[in-house]
Amino acid sequence: MEISGIISAIVIGIVIGVLGRLVVPGRQRIGILLTILVGILAALIGSALASAFGVADTKGVDWIEWLIQIGLAALGVAALDRTRARR
Repeated sequence: MEISGIISAIVIGIVIGVLGRLVVPGRQRIGILLTILVGILAALIGSALASAFGVADTKGVDWIEWLIQIGLAALGVAALDRTRARR
């Protein structure tokens, strides 16, 4: 992976993480850095899943891939928030 690919993964991860956090109702007890990390992981895993399902490369905006990534980010944020609430 080239440096431009890493930078774009980080930027997309930030956007996905924030959108995933907005989807989860209520207040989350995780910081912005964890949100970004969850977003980056969700973006990478979501891209792999979209490729596996054959919906990664479509004409125009890849809405299904974005929805998969945002859904994974929301699950990650909710899971981390739940582990933080038990402490």
